[in-house]
Amino acid sequence: MNLVLERETPPLWEDETGAIRVGNSRVLLEIVIRAFQDGASPESIVHRYSTLSLSDVYNTIGYYLRHQNAVEMYLNQRDQLAESVQQRLSSIQPDLSLIRSRLLSQQQC
Repeated sequence: MNLVLERETPPLWEDETGAIRVGNSRVLLEIVIRAFQDGASPESIVHRYSTLSLSDVYNTIGYYLRHQNAVEMYLNQRDQLAESVQQRLSSIQPDLSLIRSRLLSQQQC
């Protein structure tokens, strides 16, 4: 039996917004990598996100381990984007604590 060694491309794709997704799912690369960094096993990641395949998660983690600097730069960019979106939303949303206080005071009357 001859084992055929093939180069495999990582199971990653970029969506229309520039976010990187894993396999044939909509699960973000940062979700898989952050779970791995938090100590989750590939099996537990697949259990949490059932649209992922186990082989895609292992391949994604392998890609991360081989290209850690580039992936960390991408993750930092995504964190910065998330922070700017959160700030923008906070600036246009009303302060919900004031609404909650008003509703609670009305409820007590």
